[in-house]
Amino acid sequence: MSARSRTAVLVCAAAASIALAALPPAQAVVGPAPDPKDRRAMLDLATAYRVTAKYENEKAAVADGYVRTDDCMDNPRGPGSMGYHYENRSRWGSTDPAKPTAIIYGPEKGPGGGRKLYAVEWMVSDPDQNLATTAGRPRMFGLPFDGPMPGHTPGMPKHFDLHLWAYKHNPAGLFHNWNPAVKCSGHMTHS
Repeated sequence: MSARSRTAVLVCAAAASIALAALPPAQAVVGPAPDPKDRRAMLDLATAYRVTAKYENEKAAVADGYVRTDDCMDNPRGPGSMGYHYENRSRWGSTDPAKPTAIIYGPEKGPGGGRKLYAVEWMVSDPDQNLATTAGRPRMFGLPFDGPMPGHTPGMPKHFDLHLWAYKHNPAGLFHNWNPAVKCSGHMTHS
């Protein structure tokens, strides 16, 4: 094996180890989770964590084109909420783990007094705009996106999305859309 090949293997192994370490312990995982033997899924998960960690500082997200909102998404049909979505429209349709469409913050205070980072989300338009079909459902981390679903704001198309609760424990699961541990109470809500 050449030195270059050995280096590539070591980099992949290190990335997979980081991704596995970032996941909650096996007994705590709820809902779907990437197959730890799926090398691509583990590398993509490590990339998502590595690239989005800088958004612990809310100002970094705004500097990267994510638009701040004061609309905290609450779930009117059940427990939990999501939080404040900071969307980067130039990343709509991305299935690149390094380019999430939205960064999700909660109402708690984070480092430097800004909002606290909770999750990241990828959103992709439903190709046929028909809620009754699932043709065109994307996958990432070896998992299918949720949806299709109606847009959440005026002008947003029917779409698929995938959440990664990388920075706030979600008792419903690392990739579940709503988080029972998040409350928008006392904050503007969106249904």
